Amino acid sequence: MHGVKLFTGAAVSVLLLALAGPTPALADTIEAALVRAYQNNPQLNAQRAQVRSTDENVPQALSGYRPRVNLSLTTGYQYQDVQQVQKGLSIHTDPPLQPNSASLTVNQTLYNGNQTANRTRAAESQVSGAREALRVLEQTVLLQAATAYMDYLRDAATLEVQRSNVRVLEQTLKQTRDRFNVGEVTRTDVAQSEAQLAAGRTQALTAESNLTTTRANFRRIIGNEPSNLAPGSPVDRFLPPSIASAVNLSLVENPNVTAAMYGVDVNYLQVKINEGALLPTVTVQAGVSTSYQQTIQIFRTNSASAIATASVPIFQGGAEYALIRQSKENLAQQRLNLETLRDQTRANVVQAWGQLEAGKAQVQSAQAQVTASEIALNGVREEAKAGQRTTLDVLNAQQALVNARVALVTAQHDRVVASYSVLNAVGRLAPQVLGLNTTVYDPSVHYQQVRDSWAGVRTPDGR
Repeated sequence: MHGVKLFTGAAVSVLLLALAGPTPALADTIEAALVRAYQNNPQLNAQRAQVRSTDENVPQALSGYRPRVNLSLTTGYQYQDVQQVQKGLSIHTDPPLQPNSASLTVNQTLYNGNQTANRTRAAESQVSGAREALRVLEQTVLLQAATAYMDYLRDAATLEVQRSNVRVLEQTLKQTRDRFNVGEVTRTDVAQSEAQLAAGRTQALTAESNLTTTRANFRRIIGNEPSNLAPGSPVDRFLPPSIASAVNLSLVENPNVTAAMYGVDVNYLQVKINEGALLPTVTVQAGVSTSYQQTIQIFRTNSASAIATASVPIFQGGAEYALIRQSKENLAQQRLNLETLRDQTRANVVQAWGQLEAGKAQVQSAQAQVTASEIALNGVREEAKAGQRTTLDVLNAQQALVNARVALVTAQHDRVVASYSVLNAVGRLAPQVLGLNTTVYDPSVHYQQVRDSWAGVRTPDGR
């Protein structure tokens, strides 16, 4: 029985080893799990595709600076039969005419109220905002991966605690029955042992069910079945030194805040774009054309033209003014949303920091609780042998120890996850900060590949 008790203590120490001690050479680490999630999570890869799609807004906006060239070709069949009544003449085409023509037209906008410039700046701000949204999802996925990893460690350790408890209770029941057979205890003691064993088996089955759910969640987020997991450790070394510095850093680096700031820029530029619709537009059009057999008398005609046009909007029904007012309200709303996000970010950092501090204290308390519960259980067993304690006292002490060990496992789990949560709230839960062994996705690479592209339907990766 003593050997079983020691085995249970070893089981709950799985997470304690996260703070110190060697790990098996082939063990899967939390850092490796984060790398797999960062590289292969389909939700994250879909968001990266969304950023690449947003990149194309910039060349679309830049197209306003570029000329528009149209080539037109016509051909056909024409038969004419003309009678002039006064002169009594009859003219008809025999054979029929085959009129052909070709024309090339070039249109260039010289000025449109700075709408093209503002559309380009707005598109660039949209790209920056999309990158920040990608950072938000990267942090979310990394936090989910760290949480799933620690959840599996917690639930696996909890299951082992409950299974070990069942083995202890089975031995306790056997010993109680032996003592009942020799008349040392009553039938009530046997029933109490049987009831506690049944409850222990129920707790073990519940823990097994929880572990099955956690395993499926691990597979969904990280991408593989968990196997031989090494202990996870906190990331306190990457955190700011104080809660005040964490709050200040979050208002600068948290991607939710920076994305909202770019949203303000986009809405401000949309106001300027709508105001530009009230300003004159100056365009130049140049063209050349040639045509054949357009009439019986003329075989070929060549022409060239260059025309400058200035258009001044006077009144367009009032829709343009409504758009300007609407965009100004949208700008005001986005600014208020930015303030809301700043307040929420500040609150999230304070909350996560508080949970981290509480988690540190809970680990210490849980460790003390386990130590005290082990001493109490040993004492109760010795007193029971001397007849000073009942079987129920022993069973209650055993359950108290099980509860303490489960509480320790949970506290260790919460301690590690809380450190990741603080890093996420600050806005620094990134592969670069964590030092993960992976190639960091750089969205600027695709942006530079497509920004100045004038033509082509293939994406940079060949699709």
